Amino acid sequence: MKTQVLVGAGVLGLGALLAAGAVGISSDAGYAGVGPNFLPWLVAACMLLCGCLLLREALSGGFRQLDEVEGAERGDWPAFVWVSAGILANAALITTIGFILSCVLCFVLAVRGFKTAEGRLDLSLRAWLADAAIGAAISAPVYWMFTKALAINLPGLTATGWL
Repeated sequence: MKTQVLVGAGVLGLGALLAAGAVGISSDAGYAGVGPNFLPWLVAACMLLCGCLLLREALSGGFRQLDEVEGAERGDWPAFVWVSAGILANAALITTIGFILSCVLCFVLAVRGFKTAEGRLDLSLRAWLADAAIGAAISAPVYWMFTKALAINLPGLTATGWL
């Protein structure tokens, strides 16, 4: 039950931090009368509400109807390293090699991590290329949707806006 109270308090604290951050955002109304601080305040309010509800639940007898714990007792560190490497590589390389290629790299490394966790790690060239093709099939349309349809600039490899 202590852990459940800590979870509720943590969510409540996170909501308070989000609200404190939202205070510093301008409230000047923009398009349709909604200012840039609307969404941060909405998220902060939802987090505060969820934190209060979690605390109430934890203090009134604990979380009920919990499913039985599944999975391994300990974390899978090699899988964690693969996924973390993908996320960090994406963050480090997105402005250098562009959105599409950095997302492909992130996808490929994350797949290695998930397959490691399942005990099905395949380091063959065929598996790397197949995962890279799937990553490109996901990230390229997302990039084009943002840059061409929504006119939101994402880092590209070339100045053409297509890569």
